[in-house]
Amino acid sequence: MTGVLTRTEQTDLEAYVAAPGRDELVKQVRAKIDELGIQYIYYQFISVTGRIVGKGVPADHWETMSDRGIQLVYGATANLFVDRHRNYIGYGPEASELVAIPDPETFCQLPWDKRVARVYCTCFRNREEEINPGGFLTSDSRGNLKRIHADFQQEHGLHLRHGCEPEMMWLKKDADGKPNGGVTKPNCYQIDQFEELRPVFLRVIEYSRAMGLDMIQGDHEDAPGQLELNFQFDDALRTADRLTTYRQICAQVAREFNLIACFMTKPFMGVSASGCHHNLSLWRNGDEQVKTFGMETLPGLEDCFTYRKGGENTFLPQPDLDKRLPGTIGLNCIGGVIEHLGALTAIGCSTVNSYRRLWDTGLWAPVYADWGYQNRTCGLRVSAPGRFEYRAVDSMVNPYLMAGAILKAFDDGIKRNLDPGEPESRNLYEAMEAGKQVKKLPMSLGEAIDRLSEDPVIQSALPGEMYNLYTWYKRDEWEKFLATTTSWDIETYLDCLP
Repeated sequence: MTGVLTRTEQTDLEAYVAAPGRDELVKQVRAKIDELGIQYIYYQFISVTGRIVGKGVPADHWETMSDRGIQLVYGATANLFVDRHRNYIGYGPEASELVAIPDPETFCQLPWDKRVARVYCTCFRNREEEINPGGFLTSDSRGNLKRIHADFQQEHGLHLRHGCEPEMMWLKKDADGKPNGGVTKPNCYQIDQFEELRPVFLRVIEYSRAMGLDMIQGDHEDAPGQLELNFQFDDALRTADRLTTYRQICAQVAREFNLIACFMTKPFMGVSASGCHHNLSLWRNGDEQVKTFGMETLPGLEDCFTYRKGGENTFLPQPDLDKRLPGTIGLNCIGGVIEHLGALTAIGCSTVNSYRRLWDTGLWAPVYADWGYQNRTCGLRVSAPGRFEYRAVDSMVNPYLMAGAILKAFDDGIKRNLDPGEPESRNLYEAMEAGKQVKKLPMSLGEAIDRLSEDPVIQSALPGEMYNLYTWYKRDEWEKFLATTTSWDIETYLDCLP
């Protein structure tokens, strides 16, 4: 739909609001509002960088908002950010306002203030636009993932389930509120260091379970104040929503303990960065199961507490073959990721700081485009039968863009029957010294964006306005870095002559 609508055509927005079953969900939310005593609702969507943006509205207006939505400038999808030439990225001040329609199934009470709830939204073009009024807004990263995943399921009869490993760091504040090192020492897996952060992580787990995250394990990692608290894998959209919710929870807990919840990839050199490894698998069918976590009343709609279970995992090894070797579909998907790893790195390692992780050698960061069994020197590893771990992704990732890009790589791998080659069992650095030829990942944000510009498959995960918005934002970030004098410049060059 690209032209001016006739009177008889229905817009994407109108069709979305009138979708079968939505009226009942809107009524269920009203019942929850009344039951829980909700007074205020955050209507939120996700910007190009993964930031949560939106508006707050008193709960009295729920029915109106569910029908009409909230309005914000299009530039909110780019954080209303200006580039180094003082131009607003993506949309100027003359642009219209988007319409964000709430997805009622995502309604959930905030456990730290039970008067408030949140609901995720899908974004549309303004109703009064001359071109494609009420059309899906292609700079909406969450909405794009919903449509990319639906198309993939329609074509292949498969859906992506994945889990992520969200590393981050808890930092102390100095007298001015600035970062003042990690709360704990960089001692990996030590229970004593984990115990020091016990009040913090128990609060995170409490809030997470109250918002539907099935927390499964956690540990102290090997950087100052670095924790990894994992939750159960699920359908791609729910996993992305839960990672975004988890970040929101950590930010609140940090306020309560006067700490900084740091999702910056590499705040300290010489110790590990914060990654966000994605564990991936494609499934047929399965059932939806609700987890109540022992609560008599769910503080939100059931979908927030629902997980897809069972079905056929197509990445499992084939009978009578190598028990470690994924099935044909899994191998094709690995082949697709290896084929497009350069462009994928622009999505998974999305900041200038991301590449400090790749340059700080000896800390297991993925630098080469290869795969193997339990081999952490490779960009991909088969971490267990039925799934593989994509490692070139860090804590700053926009999970909606990442999942969409992975689906496009999978789609290409399946359609072209791509062969990833033999798995590497050796330490990859030693294998290369012995003569193995392996492609290297991009080693800067600028190079990664160049690789993305050469890859139409991964570009298709950034449809419509999103590709221009993302590359504009990220090229500007790279250029701002290049145009900046840093403390390294001063230390290196200030008194180097005469």
